[in-house]
Amino acid sequence: MVGHKKPAPEIFRAAAATVSIPLSGAWVIGDSAHADIAGAEALRLPSVWVTDGRPWSHDSYRPTHVADDVASAISHVMLTP
Repeated sequence: MVGHKKPAPEIFRAAAATVSIPLSGAWVIGDSAHADIAGAEALRLPSVWVTDGRPWSHDSYRPTHVADDVASAISHVMLTP
């Protein structure tokens, strides 16, 4: 138990620490604008928002990339240098 919920940066840091991988160079992929993309923004990490057919409706932050589905999101991250 971390004691925090997304989009708090602590939850992303705890997840990275659990698998012993630094956050530098990490991407956040998610379908929640608030929990996933705002969390990535707080940590200054690149992000992919999985739309599931929904339009983006937030003005205060934006994903680095938008994908229609999880497979496309993962493909984008894997092919990005």
